[in-house]
Amino acid sequence: MPDTVPVNAAKISLEIVETLRELDGAGVSEIADRLDRPTSTIHDHLQTLESEEYLVKEGSTYHVSTRFLQLGEQARSRKKVFEIARPEIDELADETGEHANLMIEEHGVGVFLYRARGPDAVQLDTHAGMRVPLQTTALGKTIMANRPREEVEEIVDRRGLPAVTETTVSDREELFEVLDEVRERGYAYDDEERVKGMRCVAAPITDDDGRAIAAVSVSGPKSRMRGDRFEEEIPELILRSANVIEVNLTYS
Repeated sequence: MPDTVPVNAAKISLEIVETLRELDGAGVSEIADRLDRPTSTIHDHLQTLESEEYLVKEGSTYHVSTRFLQLGEQARSRKKVFEIARPEIDELADETGEHANLMIEEHGVGVFLYRARGPDAVQLDTHAGMRVPLQTTALGKTIMANRPREEVEEIVDRRGLPAVTETTVSDREELFEVLDEVRERGYAYDDEERVKGMRCVAAPITDDDGRAIAAVSVSGPKSRMRGDRFEEEIPELILRSANVIEVNLTYS
């Protein structure tokens, strides 16, 4: 017998919320078509979610409400690494001029916990709470490289290795070869593996046992992330920041 039994009504409500997030708002019929469920069922769930203030309705279109901001902020504030890493991430963004990021692993995916934009940063789709396949980012790769192989195998079994761009690692054996290199080097690269034209360097934040609990990175356009800057300067800054965060976590 399974340890947990899904409650269908709750599952439908969560599917609706996730669909509205993906579509950035939708009407009853569009959601029903997307989820292949009766319009009447979707309508009832939407009305309930709206009455509980988790959705807002503009005309005939429903949107996720700011109620989720409160929930997300509370969840994020419980992560000690967020509070301790935030000033370091801000400093990285200011110093490099690019995006600086903090990621954790949750349920086998990478979750952006915090992002800071430097003065020269380009527009990106990343935001706090965004979930991505771990192997598509330098952040995710450096987290996996500092986890036991059996744990990474379980993540791959559960989540697969979806190819987001032409250079995404999507082969299991290749992944473990890459993770070996990352572990030996101490940091990871992302060369247009999630977003074309973008490169990233990331280092793990580890606990006393050497297990990655998070990762920190700097990402920027390929035209600026090259040569010594990409191969030496940014990695040194990333490793410094990760070390400071680890020390502060230990003695906080």
